[in-house]
Amino acid sequence: QAEFSEISLVAHADGNYAVDIQILRNGTKVVRSFRPDFVLVRQHSFSMAEKEDFRTLIIGMQYAGIPSVNSLEAIYNFCDKPWVFAQLVSVYKTLGPEKFPLIEQTFYPNHKEMLTMPTFPVVVKIGHAHSGMGKIKVDNHYDFQDIASVVALTQTYATTEPFIDSKYDIRIQKIGSNYKAYMRTSISGNWKTNTGSAMLEQIAMSDKYKLWVDTCSEIFGGLDICAVKAVHGKDGKDYIFEVMDCAMPLIGEHQAEDRQHITELVVSKMNQMLSKTPIPSPQRPTATQQPQSGSLKEPEPNKIPPQRPPPQGWGPVQPQGMQSQSQEPLQPQRMYPPGQSAKPSAKPSASQPQRPPAPTTQQPRPQAQGPPSTRLSKEAEPQPQPQPQPQPAPQQKPQSHPQLNKSQSLTNAFSFTESSFFRSSVNEDEAKAETIRNLRKSFASLFSD
Repeated sequence: QAEFSEISLVAHADGNYAVDIQILRNGTKVVRSFRPDFVLVRQHSFSMAEKEDFRTLIIGMQYAGIPSVNSLEAIYNFCDKPWVFAQLVSVYKTLGPEKFPLIEQTFYPNHKEMLTMPTFPVVVKIGHAHSGMGKIKVDNHYDFQDIASVVALTQTYATTEPFIDSKYDIRIQKIGSNYKAYMRTSISGNWKTNTGSAMLEQIAMSDKYKLWVDTCSEIFGGLDICAVKAVHGKDGKDYIFEVMDCAMPLIGEHQAEDRQHITELVVSKMNQMLSKTPIPSPQRPTATQQPQSGSLKEPEPNKIPPQRPPPQGWGPVQPQGMQSQSQEPLQPQRMYPPGQSAKPSAKPSASQPQRPPAPTTQQPRPQAQGPPSTRLSKEAEPQPQPQPQPQPAPQQKPQSHPQLNKSQSLTNAFSFTESSFFRSSVNEDEAKAETIRNLRKSFASLFSD
């Protein structure tokens, strides 16, 4: 939170911007830089008083695209009261004098045009000012000529309104969807009820007042915070003469409640801006996407889980969701019988041509889950046969259903062809028995895990 006088900013066309705030810490000025995501403006951005022109900051925030309450376009449009009154004239022409009793006003772009004498007494408003500044009551044409000479020194515009002998002032404010109406009566006798002593009280919110503020809240693309000021004359008529934006001061006994309404309004607007921000939708998992449960690991030679052997003529089938995201084929992992080296070969030999791997985009088997399968050479691919079980008998009955969550059968990992595995010679029988013993040990160690 800071005043305009403590803020400076730099905005770029690519959307980058930086805001600097001067703050006091232990009596020393410190500059703090940050990037605001939202701005609530509660100060007039322009006044003709000295050093009260902060329109460049409003332009800079608009240049940076910072959302705000009210909108930066509306705040900039409120930098000239005759410009705002022109909008009220449009509303007056639409609704008519009965529903929208707008006071008569005359605009003079400079002092040279102030030759036509209005009906006296009149109120002359010089330039753009707030809190009763620049307002003068003129009773005759002599005083009016003197005021015209003062306007010449200011080099700005001026407006005149007929002076209304009022009983009280009316203020109808709107903060989001909250409405309040106040009546202010001067006690000190000053014709400016906002100067000197005055009595303020809250009054009932009538349909007429609600129509005024609702209609005025639609100008300049919409005002989230605004107030309509009017006077009730002794003739019994109401006269609307001004509309205030989000820089309006809070009055009455319910200022804390009004601040709470402003807070809720700002939070609601920020949530709306957040909901409009595009959020990237989560990517649908594909056959080439790596699961989130864990990373791929190299299977150990003696702990390769069994898997249902693929049908004849098919490439190795990879379980669903276990393919590498980079779509790089895994290196073949092979098991060797005792006495041979367990180091996996990088390239197959010339006598053992390797079957080209199946593409990674192949439709996976819907029931297969678990770690990625290892690719085997064509020589190690067996014919479909019954799945061995960890039992002492060498002959195993086929299972009624395949083992799930397993990568490759242990029998597929050994470099034996089907013909050599079932030779009937005595030496081959001993090798076969040795292989079965190794299988039993491997299964025992596998299921013990």
